[in-house]
Amino acid sequence: MLPVAGASSKLGLWPPSGESVASTGSSPVKLDYKTLGRTGLKVTTMGFGCMITSDPSVITRAADMGINYFDTARSYQHGNNERMVSAALGARRKQIVLSTKSGASSKDELLKELETSLRELNTDYVDIWYLHGKSSPADINDGMIEAQQLARKQGKIRFAGVSTHGGQQQLLPWMAQKGVFDVALTAYNFSMDSSMNQAIETVARAGMGVVAMKVMAGGFRRMKPADPLYQKLSKNGALLAALKWVINKPSVTTTIPSMTDMDQLDENVKAMAQPFSAGDEKLLAAHLENIRPFYCRMCGKCEGTCQKGLPVADVLRCLTYADGYRQFALGRERFLELPFEPGVRCGDCAQCTVKCPYGVEVSERMTRAQELFA
Repeated sequence: MLPVAGASSKLGLWPPSGESVASTGSSPVKLDYKTLGRTGLKVTTMGFGCMITSDPSVITRAADMGINYFDTARSYQHGNNERMVSAALGARRKQIVLSTKSGASSKDELLKELETSLRELNTDYVDIWYLHGKSSPADINDGMIEAQQLARKQGKIRFAGVSTHGGQQQLLPWMAQKGVFDVALTAYNFSMDSSMNQAIETVARAGMGVVAMKVMAGGFRRMKPADPLYQKLSKNGALLAALKWVINKPSVTTTIPSMTDMDQLDENVKAMAQPFSAGDEKLLAAHLENIRPFYCRMCGKCEGTCQKGLPVADVLRCLTYADGYRQFALGRERFLELPFEPGVRCGDCAQCTVKCPYGVEVSERMTRAQELFA
């Protein structure tokens, strides 16, 4: 076992005692670590979001390179993602930080889903268990909190968290004040305004770990040259700059960008070793102008403004899965889960009542989503 142990230590698979170096095939890259708030867990500043990964060898190689935080959820890939992640990580379970999520809305349902997750992940515990996809304090009831506390008492989870795609400016300060959550997993990227920075800093000051997702502001990396938007969105280095922007935020502990192939993995690893520069800032400013008409920043300012009651931000998030990440099945699956009234269609109104303060062409995007998914 000694040669194996030595090799694993050099790869950074075990909690780091010094520096770890990953090879991207071209040159070695020094891995960077931060402590995940009061959990005490030391994680690489870039983790791995497994949601849209279908090739397990990419996850395996990330672990071999020294990346030690992997995120999945009960609902990903119709429940199959956890099983794939388990197979990809294999015997590395004790050397990595593993998180999963449940979108259930009651104590009993949550605990039942946790048992399924543990079975599919082939583990006795998960390091972080998130209440999945919450947008406001009203989305979290006492039974959910009790489920997390009971699971922790039973040793089935180590730490409790909440994941959120929107409404963070209200939800994150509430979480910090509540004092029962250890980690916040939140959408956070260069397109968001200063109020989001303040919300992030609030939970960090409260001792919570901050994990950033949706860091690429919609992705748009996997577009093919034939796609109409390709020429606008293929600016060299924009998405790497977006990842560097988040990694270099002092209140953010780690990130979970989605990675589907080895090239994306190699490119993203470089972000851990590079500072965010003035050139990166200019690149992102140009990129933001390109995506402005169709990228929803999930700011929540359009909530309740649709005269037909459509959940605008949620619909546009589903469309981003299809247009940005090229994951049509995922986008349609999430779209069909939304609370639509039968027959309600965007485009039937004489005039759209939703005005995006950032310039998203709401009516056009909503119509496209319904034509694409419905």
